[in-house]
Amino acid sequence: MGEAVNSSPSSRCYQRFSETSLDFVEGGATFEHAVTETGFGRFHYGLMALCGLVYLDTAMGITILSFVLPAAQCDFDMDSPKKGWLNAAPMLGMVLGSYFWGCLADTRGRRVVLIATLVMDGVCGLASSISQYYGVFMFLRFLNGFAITGAMGIVFPYLGEFQPTKYREKILCWMEVFWTCGIILLPGIAWLTISLPFRYETEGFIFGSWQLFVAVCALPSLVVAAWLSVYPESPKFLLECGEYEEALEILQEMFHRNTGRPKSEYSVKSLREPRSRAMSVVSTTSRASVKSLRSIRTPKDIKLLVEEVWDQTKQLCRPPHRYYTVLTCLIQFGLTTSYYTLMMWFPELFDRFEYFSQEHPGETASVCDVSGAALGEPSTDCPNHIDDQVFLHTLIVGLACIPTSFWLPLCVHRLGAKFFLVFSLVVSGMVAVGLYFVTNSTQNLVLSCIFEALTSLGISTVYCVMVDLFPTNLRVMAAALSLTFGRGGALFGNLVFSYLIDINCVLPIALFAALLFVSGGLCLLLPNTGKGEID
Repeated sequence: MGEAVNSSPSSRCYQRFSETSLDFVEGGATFEHAVTETGFGRFHYGLMALCGLVYLDTAMGITILSFVLPAAQCDFDMDSPKKGWLNAAPMLGMVLGSYFWGCLADTRGRRVVLIATLVMDGVCGLASSISQYYGVFMFLRFLNGFAITGAMGIVFPYLGEFQPTKYREKILCWMEVFWTCGIILLPGIAWLTISLPFRYETEGFIFGSWQLFVAVCALPSLVVAAWLSVYPESPKFLLECGEYEEALEILQEMFHRNTGRPKSEYSVKSLREPRSRAMSVVSTTSRASVKSLRSIRTPKDIKLLVEEVWDQTKQLCRPPHRYYTVLTCLIQFGLTTSYYTLMMWFPELFDRFEYFSQEHPGETASVCDVSGAALGEPSTDCPNHIDDQVFLHTLIVGLACIPTSFWLPLCVHRLGAKFFLVFSLVVSGMVAVGLYFVTNSTQNLVLSCIFEALTSLGISTVYCVMVDLFPTNLRVMAAALSLTFGRGGALFGNLVFSYLIDINCVLPIALFAALLFVSGGLCLLLPNTGKGEID
């Protein structure tokens, strides 16, 4: 009868966790020692390439609409406010999706949830490419945002939990290179597809070059999801769940793939939690019970899941985690609001500069003047194409990120992640102020390059820092909560920018610059990270 009373998934996992942890605390290796003994080689390089491609895919998925806006404006009859709402749709999806996926990843596992987000993103992307109506297209891009934010929030913790302390911070910082590759690839793909003289029309159905571009950009998510299916769950997550044997098997496989030696030669034969963590019965119970819900079959399981997620959310809002939770949420809000708003609108601004230079050859004008001219002198022709200079300028912006993307991983141990955060945010704030003073497309291009290089550097560094700030059972949920604040800011920023760019563009530029300066100041309050093993 005792078993019947304690038959819930939570109690079963706690019972298993309690029995096994007593055995392993007395003997066996800590996770840090065990993962270090696997070596560092082929498995880690393959995993970094895979996670890097996930991050590359998120870079493309988040900024894809920056090329759709000018290319599809005729098909969907879009003015600036309509473009702003279309830009805001995936951001709203990100706001709602960030915490949803974070909760699942901290209860069901990193790998399975990561695969689900990528599949959903790919399927919705393909569906949006054949959408014929503005409303339907906007809804599908909302679902894309809902999915892709999960991948972005999970991939850093997933990759970091396979790394020994010696390599973790540097490996996570190398992810910035993949983001840069995504920023470079997107305009290249857009140039190759949107510039094609291709347009298939029948009664009630149109499929043009920009729709082909959307379809092509959806395919990488499905390919990466298939590749991820052959990789294991995070052994750190499994250890938190009390599944020592499964975690040990994964570590043995890592050892085998890194060294080429038989699994039997792996020196670690059993695992244990650090003694400081094993002594906390309340913490152990909470971690174990929530990790048990990897198989949800009944309404009672769902209720238990909701209760455990709420309990972990309250943990994030209580000491000792509350301080870093609030701090990272505020930093993400300021950084992401400015970054995603301006990056989504840069191709549009380039397009307006090209329009102005054609209509007023030899004249100079500010961003605000150019936007006003584009509003006051609408073209009667609607060719559904983007000037080649727009693709070239956006490609150059991506290429400008290469130096900083290598600077971060090569110097992060020497300068510290906090230095990169403060530097990137403060200088990018200065650049945002400078956007008001540009008088031609060349100046706009130079400042856009510096802005993209520094703010994307800051985005990646925030994720790296958060891996160290929070324990395993709260890591993805903390990242997801900060992402929710960041995407909420991006939603707000895109709507504000779309309405003010044609009326008074000084206000959004001043707002974004102020947010970057404030975020840079808040980064000074963060601790130095990357020196100790993750909790």
